[in-house]
Amino acid sequence: MADPMRYELEPAGALPPELARVRAVTRVLDRYMLDPLLGFVLPGAGDLLGSVIGMYLVVTAVRRKVAPVVIARMLMNLAIDAAIGIVPLVGDLADLAWKANEKNLALLERHHARGKASARDWLAVAGAALAFVAVIGLAIWAIVAIVRRLA
Repeated sequence: MADPMRYELEPAGALPPELARVRAVTRVLDRYMLDPLLGFVLPGAGDLLGSVIGMYLVVTAVRRKVAPVVIARMLMNLAIDAAIGIVPLVGDLADLAWKANEKNLALLERHHARGKASARDWLAVAGAALAFVAVIGLAIWAIVAIVRRLA
């Protein structure tokens, strides 16, 4: 008779059940194109809904104690996906190519296998931060230019 208090180790190379669920969610969102279809059928709201469902991967990464920089990179992928998808029709087509959830699954699986953030993860987050600062600076410059023209 098996002891119910005894824990069985996972076979070598097997994914934990939680990562198997994440793979299934990713397959439905990106490979079966639910994410772009939601954005197409429900412009704006569908992209938001796709991002909320995609947060399941990020929550799983947090529970598995993934490095914060990897989680930041996952959030960046979702943000880019949402920003691309907001543009009607063209954004939905671009959303087919971006596949943020597959990118996030790859990050999560790589962390599962390796255990820590790479220099590439840090560069991606730093690049996104610089791009964000540049966009904000450009927006401020444009507002000042418009105000000066009107005055």
